[in-house]
Amino acid sequence: MKRVALLFLSVFVISEVCSESSKYTTKYDDVDLDEIIKSDRLLKNYVNCLLEKGKCTPDGAELKRIIPDALQTDCSKCSETQKNGSKKLIHHLYDNKREWWNELEAKYDKDGIYIKKYASEFDKSA
Repeated sequence: MKRVALLFLSVFVISEVCSESSKYTTKYDDVDLDEIIKSDRLLKNYVNCLLEKGKCTPDGAELKRIIPDALQTDCSKCSETQKNGSKKLIHHLYDNKREWWNELEAKYDKDGIYIKKYASEFDKSA
């Protein structure tokens, strides 16, 4: 009986660990994106972090770490807040800060794979 209970407990713990690792942390979901968008200084700091031109805040470092995976997996591990925030920032950069956008695109999408893949999203912003 103890072995069966231990087996079920082990399976439960393993499944919890696996399910947690299948999503990105939501620890930074409450970051005020509007404040960042309104401030060229703040936004440029994040851009510089992503481009490895400057220091990263903890949330910026996490973003830099997950961007390649998020692009490859259609943000499948993102929370709804993260998906919506990503779209908001992408549209802002694409529409208003094209030079910064171009630098990010050169780093994270050298072959133009993702810009083609997500072209319909950019058409919506035009």
